[in-house]
Amino acid sequence: MEYGMYFLEQVTPYEAISRRMEKVLASGRTRFQDYFIFQTQAFGKVLVLDKDVQSAERDEYVYHETLVHPAMLAHPAPESVFIVGGGEGATLREVLRHPTVKRAVMCDIDDQLVEMARELLPEWHQGAFDDPRAQVITEDARGWLESHPETYDVIIVDLNDPVGEDNPARLLFTVEFYELLKRRLNPGGVMAMQAGMILLTHHKVHPVIHRTVREVFRYTRSYRNYIPEFFLNFGFILASDGVDPVAFSEGTLEARILERGLNLRHLTAPFIEAMFVLPKDLQEAIQAERMVSTDALPMYFTDEGEARQAPYRPQGAGQVSPGSE
Repeated sequence: MEYGMYFLEQVTPYEAISRRMEKVLASGRTRFQDYFIFQTQAFGKVLVLDKDVQSAERDEYVYHETLVHPAMLAHPAPESVFIVGGGEGATLREVLRHPTVKRAVMCDIDDQLVEMARELLPEWHQGAFDDPRAQVITEDARGWLESHPETYDVIIVDLNDPVGEDNPARLLFTVEFYELLKRRLNPGGVMAMQAGMILLTHHKVHPVIHRTVREVFRYTRSYRNYIPEFFLNFGFILASDGVDPVAFSEGTLEARILERGLNLRHLTAPFIEAMFVLPKDLQEAIQAERMVSTDALPMYFTDEGEARQAPYRPQGAGQVSPGSE
């Protein structure tokens, strides 16, 4: 074993991941959060926000393809897309790979994070910020959507889980927020979101999010994928009133991938279908869940993975948290 600098990430109070750092590339603080970027042999650049690893250069495409393309392919011709969060620009990059897209709006509250990513993480955005179809807004996404009545074919929510009672992201995981997203979807529109890690000791996280989304949308479908940099499965959700996201055949998905010229690195039509097959214990946890997050009692998760509810009392300007995954 080589000795040197290691970044120790506490995944839960009981487990941690140790990553060898070959070089520290950048560190600092925006108005909202700390950031730290270091180089590794295994995963290339690694982005850390507030002590939690967010994304790694060599496999970020696994996460971002998983988040973006099932929703985009569930729509026959998505022309307008709204992204909640996604500050590194990789979610925007994947959206813009669809030639049907005429307008993609990315809204992340942390303008300094977006500028840092533009400069230091070109491997993530790959020029997406400069695409003429892209509009980048650095404001509170919920406030923006409330005051701008434009509607979209697809909405993608790329946010951190609301861990901790003082986490302002709690207000982006409530029935009222999902109702707002629903009002901003065109008929037949689809919403996709990152919805917590799938870990046996943390089976409360995903089911609570699923239960809350299910209060709003006619169709709410969970899926999952293994993300190598995190060494575990992450949960995702597709939701819609107009289409059942799992009703599409493998042939339809394959046809849309070919029609749009998507040279995907990770996903295939059969694999997309397979991601919606859930293990029995997770199915049972989803079916048994009764907690619903509301603005009056927004949920939050403890470090141990327990879901709790309490009134949210902002400790400052009351702004919503930044939106990286």
